[in-house]
Amino acid sequence: QVQLVESGGRLVQAGGSLRLSCAASGGTFSRYVMGWFRQAPGKEREFVAAISRSGGNTDYADSVKGRFTISRDNAKNTVDLQMNSLKPEDTGVYYCAAKLKPYALLSRHGYDLWGQGTQVTVSS
Repeated sequence: QVQLVESGGRLVQAGGSLRLSCAASGGTFSRYVMGWFRQAPGKEREFVAAISRSGGNTDYADSVKGRFTISRDNAKNTVDLQMNSLKPEDTGVYYCAAKLKPYALLSRHGYDLWGQGTQVTVSS
């Protein structure tokens, strides 16, 4: 059974940087499109970034474009989210997600498996 475990969330000052990591186990990681989502208090979960199976293609929400970078290491079964120039509005629980269906396309929807989340708090 595939499992996703996020790490790296913490309290950081505005303008700072943070790197989140998601470790996958129990499946063939290189077959999965991976994504990062976040949920702020009182708001719905929203898409942040996604990366194709090979890592050659990425997609970002407009709100994080130019500040966040998603990457993956298929040898280590990990997907990371490098977050720079953090803003208070980046605060929330960050979730790693995977599309388990074979040949799934890179997109912002249709994710089958979710991690438990890691809290990111950006203070002003």
